[in-house]
Order: sequence, then structure tokens, then C-alpha cells
Amino acid sequence: MRKLCSLVFSVILVMGLAFNSIAQKSSDTAEKLTTGKWVNHEDGYIPNPVGDSDITVKRYKIFEFKSDNTFIMDSVKQRFTGKWEAQGVNVILKFNPKVVTHLFKNLDPNSGSNNYLTTTENLELGSRIAKVDGAFLKFANSSLNCENNSGAVVGLMNFYEFTGFANVTPGNLLMVLIGLVFIFLAIKYDYEPLLLIPIGTGVIIGNIPMFQAVDFNLKLGIYEPGSVMNILYSGVVNGWYPPLIFLGIGAMTDFSSLISNPRLMILGAAAQIGIFITFLGALWLGFAPPEAGAIGIIGGADGPTAIFLSSKLANGMNVMANGETVKNLIGPIAIAAYSYMALVPVIQPPIINLLTTKKERKIKMKPPRSVTRLEKIIFPIIGLLLTAFISPTALPLLGMLFFGNLLKESTVTNRLADTASNALINTITILLGVTVGASTQADVFLTKDSILIFGLGAASFIVATAGGVIFAKIMNWLSPKDRPINPMIGAAGVSAVPDSARVVQTMGLQNDPTNHLLMHAMAPNVSGVIGSAVAAGILLSFLM
Repeated sequence: MRKLCSLVFSVILVMGLAFNSIAQKSSDTAEKLTTGKWVNHEDGYIPNPVGDSDITVKRYKIFEFKSDNTFIMDSVKQRFTGKWEAQGVNVILKFNPKVVTHLFKNLDPNSGSNNYLTTTENLELGSRIAKVDGAFLKFANSSLNCENNSGAVVGLMNFYEFTGFANVTPGNLLMVLIGLVFIFLAIKYDYEPLLLIPIGTGVIIGNIPMFQAVDFNLKLGIYEPGSVMNILYSGVVNGWYPPLIFLGIGAMTDFSSLISNPRLMILGAAAQIGIFITFLGALWLGFAPPEAGAIGIIGGADGPTAIFLSSKLANGMNVMANGETVKNLIGPIAIAAYSYMALVPVIQPPIINLLTTKKERKIKMKPPRSVTRLEKIIFPIIGLLLTAFISPTALPLLGMLFFGNLLKESTVTNRLADTASNALINTITILLGVTVGASTQADVFLTKDSILIFGLGAASFIVATAGGVIFAKIMNWLSPKDRPINPMIGAAGVSAVPDSARVVQTMGLQNDPTNHLLMHAMAPNVSGVIGSAVAAGILLSFLM
């Protein structure tokens, strides 16, 4: 009996000591858990808040355990709560259900909205078991393991996660370099500074690395609905800016040279061959018809028209008949169009020299006749009616172009013409340049498609220039001897106003210091503006 009592007493004592040990360990575990915060920093998080992405990055996941046996888990800025219980060195975490909001890009082509569509999900993470091992909280899945840090250190980590240093990628650095090159070319060589400086600055702004995560909208980036940059970018996506640019162009343009010699309008049409050749080339490379149409317009060397058409055909939202969504090519197309416009003085002279002889480059043309005020007033009205009836889908561009010109030539609306040709177009140029530049976010812009678009853009510009020069040579052969045509003015048929006309003027003076071709070159130049808008309307009619 005495032995039995001793045995029972021993068992009770051992159990008591064991329970006391477990309680002590539980107490120690609880004390460790509630000291500081527990941080996990693992890869596997999707950084792009819009669309799908194969890229993953590291993100901080932070546990904070409180003395009332509740805890908070901050995971990619989503806050989860629950209760914890210590059992020796083990910790049981029971998560509370949480309603999570998911963000999806609006792909409804009729909505006209770039906002997120949202869905909610009642997420239940259930229970997890972890083990406190020194300064580490270890889970069955080692990728969830956390390290203990003080609150101050965790605060610094949180700050660091939002800095550009934590989120920078090689693509961001490359695009920033490209933006700096644009600014350098504009300042050093005076290549379209009114365009390249805003675009270059926009490229830098758009590629400042920032915190991004799926289902999280910081409202900073150009592709994050609700941000200031996204609101300004809606003028590009929805095609508001290009018509306003055309209003200013119309108010600044003098159509006298075209009115005095209307046959030169044919050269503006001939140069548009680059658009349709590029369209076929893009189809051959595998782009969908709407995307190919948007790419083809680069051959018109008209930035606003390229943006207008790409905002309609390749905006990343329209759904084609086969159920596929078109790609968002606005950024690459706009940058390609404006880049080649800026490089007109570099690209065109070799092509002109290759296709013309020195004798042809010295041809002097008959001075243009004087144009009456009545002709200048009638021209925009007739031009609007004719071009709009041919291509009504180009009305936003053509209507504003001829309206602006009528404001100028009527001479009774000088205040409106001055506003359109100065304050308005300058403001829209700033907004357009910066937002188009900012749309070249590295993960969106640095793709195989962008490289192909730049190659097609170069080819289209060469073809357009060559088409204008060759057709001008043909016109010269067919023209009367007393009314010759210098083939160089055909190069001005691309609608890079007035740069391509200036190139012709410069080359004319180089070959003969007395040969002034600027006024003659302006005729195909301004007709090229009209021609590219009409071509855009035709493509839009077929491909929408």
C-alpha cells in the first residue's frame, strides 16, 4: 500500500512539474511573442496592380502579437486579425474571416472607363501552428518563417519598402536613361524640344519605382485609377488631347501655299503610302488588325493622329470578335511617332539624296501666286465638308483643324485664334507629352512588341519619305517645263509640320543658296496633316 501511494505521489509530482514546465514555457513564449514584431520577407508577390504579371517581388509580412491574445498580420497592406494561444513553445494562430476586395481592369469597350472593377471575397485563412525558436517564428512552410525585430526597426523596414530603392528594376533605370537622352537631344541639338522635353520628363516620372501590389492601389502611378497622373492620362486614353492639338495647329497654319498650288496636295497623299505599308507589315508580324492599324499611322509622322488612333484601336480595353482583348500600345506608338518626328532632320536628308540627283535638287519652282482673303476663308469650310464626307470617323481631328484655321483666317476672332494657337496648344502639349512619357512604365513598355513597333515606325517613315519624293519626281517629269517641281518637296508630304518643310528648305539652300523652297514645301506638308487624319479615319472605319 505504501509503495502504491509513493508511486501515485511520484506520478502526480512529475505531472505537476511537467504542467508547470509547460506553463512556464507558455509564459516565456507569450512574453517573446508580445515583444517587438515578427517579420517575413519573401518573394512571390505580384507587383503590377493592373492585369496579369509573371514578375514577382519580395514584400514584408508583419505579425504583431498583443497581450490580450489577439494578433494582426499585415500582408501586402492587407490587414488580417485573429487570436493566438501559446502551448509551450508552440503557438496556435486562429484567423478571423476577412472580406477582401479584388481589383480588376475594366475591359468593357463601351464603358469608356479606365477604372477598376471590384469584387469581394470572404477569405478564411483558418488556423496555423508555429514554433518559437529563439528569434524566429517557424511554420511548417518555411517560406512563412518570421524573424523578431523591434518596433522601430520594423517601422524603418516599412518606410524602406515604399522607397524607390526597394522597388527599382533594371527596366526602370533603362527607361530613366532613355528619358534623359530625350531631354539631352532636345536641349543639345534642338530636336523638337517642345515635345521631347515633356516626353523625356514624363518617361522619368513614369519610371520612378514605387510600391505596387495586386489588389492594392496607392493612387500614384499612371496606371492606378484615381491617381492624378491617371486622371491626366485619360485625355490620351479617351482621345481628348489630339483634337485640341489639331485646333491649335489649324489656328497656326497658313494654307496659302496649298491654295495657290493645289496640285501639290497629291504629294501629301502620296506620302501616306507609309501608313498602309506599315499596316501590312504589322499584320505580317502577327499583330491583330486593330493593333496593326494603330501602328501603321506612325508612317504619317503625326503624333496627335497616332495617339488618337491608338486610343481607339489599341487601348488595352477593346474586345475583338474572337474574344481577345487588344494590347495597350498607346505608349510605344506615341513615343515612336514623336521620336521619328524629332529625328526628321536626321532621317530624311539621306533618303532625299539617295533618290534625287544634284540637278533635281537645284530645280527652282515658280513663285506661288498671291491668295485672297476670301479664298483663305472658303478653304477651311470646303476642306471640312469634303474630308468629313470622305472620312466622317476623322471628324474630331479634321473638324478641329479646319475650325482653328477658320478662327485665324476670318480675322474677326483673333482672340480665339490667339488662345488656340498659344495658351491652349501649349497647355495640351505639356499634358500630352508628360502623360505619354509617363505611360512608358518599364513593365508595360519594355516588351517585344515595343521593339517591333519602333522597327516598323522607322520603316514606315522611310517609306513615307521615299513615296513622297518618288511621286514628286514623277510629277516633275509630267509637268510643263515652265512649271517644274523640285522632287525634294515630296519629302515634306509627311505631316511633321513644319520640320520636314524646313529640311527641304535647308537642303535647297545647300545645293543652291538662292533656291528657297519653304513656301513650296509647306503645301505638301500641310496637306500631309490632312492626309494622315483622313487615313486614320479610313482605318478606323474598317477596324473598329
